[in-house]
Amino acid sequence: MKGYFRKRSNGKWSFTIDIGIDPKTGRRMQKTKSGFNTKKEAQEEAARLQAELIQGTYIEEKNVLFKDFAYEWLDIYEQAKEVKPGTIRVRKHEIQRLMDYLAHLKMKDITRTTYQKALDKLVERGFARNTLEGVHRTGRMIFKKAIELEVIKKDPTEFAFVRKPKQTIEELPKYLEKEELALFLKTADEHGLELDNVIFPLLAYTGIRIGELVALKWIDIDFKESTININKTLYDPTNNIKDFQLVSPKTKSSNRVIVVDDFIMKKLRKHLARQNELKMLLRDEYQDQGFVFTSVEKNPGYPMHRKTIENRMKRLLKLSKLNESLTPHSLRHTHTSLLAEAGVSLELIMERLGHSDDRTTRNVYLHVTKTAKKEASQKFSELMRNFMN
Repeated sequence: MKGYFRKRSNGKWSFTIDIGIDPKTGRRMQKTKSGFNTKKEAQEEAARLQAELIQGTYIEEKNVLFKDFAYEWLDIYEQAKEVKPGTIRVRKHEIQRLMDYLAHLKMKDITRTTYQKALDKLVERGFARNTLEGVHRTGRMIFKKAIELEVIKKDPTEFAFVRKPKQTIEELPKYLEKEELALFLKTADEHGLELDNVIFPLLAYTGIRIGELVALKWIDIDFKESTININKTLYDPTNNIKDFQLVSPKTKSSNRVIVVDDFIMKKLRKHLARQNELKMLLRDEYQDQGFVFTSVEKNPGYPMHRKTIENRMKRLLKLSKLNESLTPHSLRHTHTSLLAEAGVSLELIMERLGHSDDRTTRNVYLHVTKTAKKEASQKFSELMRNFMN
């Protein structure tokens, strides 16, 4: 076997073999690798590398760190696809989660065990399963590109998976029961600030996302057919409402038309009439861009800031003496739970929410329907006991 083998001062063995000629300089290139316990181990690894050279499958792995390659991948990802700004922001967050464990490791040194342990640590930290699956999806894309660019030979994510944490009923997404929702909406109607008595019933009765709500324009609302067309979401990366972008919804299935109850349509008609009066009152100061929900006191006519809605909900929950940790997205889970309780199929709920598939929605649905089936069984048993007695 061709190659130079030697025993180092630390007792470990190393080898040096020729790997070809540098096409730029014409000089001989060599590969040295050390850290073997025996000469035989060094010879076996050298033989493996020489076989790769003969077969033309040899790759000289690069010494690039994960933190450097991950952002190089993000640039490639952003340029190669038509990616929404919101998606890039999510990818950055997912990369940052992996950075906590892989940042200063060389790409070539990240093994399947190293990568799996990083995922397991994130599970232990209590991140939502959707978040963890997003992190793993991004990790797979990064290492797949690294193989394509011949930065590494093997994909450490190939057999990795997100371990399922122990989940209890308490860990299900938080939502309001129907009695609690009724109290919350009554509080919004009686003690809410401007537009609260329109915004929160709309969120609760449709299950739309807060980004979809603040992006709504009057042309999206068909009063004749009682429908709302969801075709965009609002993205404001700088938290400056004048610097907003309207982008396509979260997924392809998020483009949808929702049939809306007359109760909501009446509220929207009244709101439209009040908004038209406001436009006349403010005249040139009102920057009319056709939005349904707009700022009034500051920058009138611009879309309402989602943070404003979140703060208003917290205020109403406090007044109602309900769980103050709930968010506008909790009303989406509430919509799911009440539709499930009413007997609507999971497929129709998914379609209404604009989901092709979603683990959280499915879990809420299964939890509610399981409870309903159990109650039905108990009621039947009670009926029979009364009859038998």
